[in-house]
Amino acid sequence: MDEEAQARADVWKYAYGFCTMRVVKCVIELGLPDVLESHGSPMTLSQLSSAVGCPETSLYRILRFLTHNGIFKKLGSSTQDHVSSVSYAQTPLSRLLTRDNMGPFVLLQAGPPGQQFGLSAKDLKAGKGSGLEAACSENIIWKPEVDEAYDKLFQEFLACHARDSTRAIIDYCPEAFQGIGINFDRPDVVSEAPLIDGIEHVGGDMFESVPKADAVMLMWILHDWSDSRCIDILKKCKEAVPADTGKVIIVEAVIDEEGGDEYTGARLAIDMRSWLQR
Repeated sequence: MDEEAQARADVWKYAYGFCTMRVVKCVIELGLPDVLESHGSPMTLSQLSSAVGCPETSLYRILRFLTHNGIFKKLGSSTQDHVSSVSYAQTPLSRLLTRDNMGPFVLLQAGPPGQQFGLSAKDLKAGKGSGLEAACSENIIWKPEVDEAYDKLFQEFLACHARDSTRAIIDYCPEAFQGIGINFDRPDVVSEAPLIDGIEHVGGDMFESVPKADAVMLMWILHDWSDSRCIDILKKCKEAVPADTGKVIIVEAVIDEEGGDEYTGARLAIDMRSWLQR
């Protein structure tokens, strides 16, 4: 990997570094290291789910992230739909996270409960974080009145990411952008968009309607919403494109369950960030 590619991989690692701490915090609260230590041998996902009281769907995503980061060890191969032959084991690092070792100290670094953000072990045990339905109002991240300064920073990030990602997509697949003419976004976003020849800026709500087009591209949209809301979005996209020739192009991080590359850690961190905020 050249220096530029390594730098890009590293910046994602640092940007999402907080995710690892938050996931480790949940795992200590669930008592997962202690359960494995007490059991004395590897355990399956089903066994761990029963022992800590966390639904398998959420626990699978947690373990996928933490095994990639070397905190637990996975024995066997799996996908989310085929996990019965897979077991999970302790590592020297996970043994340090038990309650009679460094676990309490790590929890202390997360701060008092009132200053913490995201899902807790209590939320997980209650079934939150599955992604099927939102644990709280999903519209909160789109409301600037929640925190005006944070919203401004969020919009700056979206603009920078859109420029960088769109440029890479155009370079890799220029034919997908032939005839592009509509930039569809929130009204407050398109009101500040610069004029570009051949581009029409349209403000609206994707849950109400999407402008008619030959193709619709959703870039970094679906991972922020629960499954049920994603279905609503995709239905509106289907209504917007021709029935026989229309296309919906989805730009998202795709996780390779068994393989991977230098960006696998970033993709898994994106999954954890989306999961934690639900």
